[in-house]
Amino acid sequence: MSRSPTITEDPPLLVLPPIHPGEVLRDELDELGLSANALARALDVPPNRVTEVLNGQRSVSADTALRLARYFGTSARFWMNLQLSYELAVAERTLGESIAECVRPRAA
Repeated sequence: MSRSPTITEDPPLLVLPPIHPGEVLRDELDELGLSANALARALDVPPNRVTEVLNGQRSVSADTALRLARYFGTSARFWMNLQLSYELAVAERTLGESIAECVRPRAA
């Protein structure tokens, strides 16, 4: 009897909810024992900007990314990539199926 390989489907991946950059920022603040207001003062921004990011109600802008990078010794690209990854994951969840239904791939 032949032992030819069989093709099987990959098991479904566990789909985790997208992580907003505010969650990463909150982890940093908790680790440092720093309040949102203290961070806002250090970044020279209004406190609501920090609290809205922390609560997932505001995106990390380029300006905020530059300030966070300077303060934490990271790169602005790190914070912007977190934001972009979050936005793309949300878009894939909300728009992915409808786009797949109405947009056909270009034939080679």
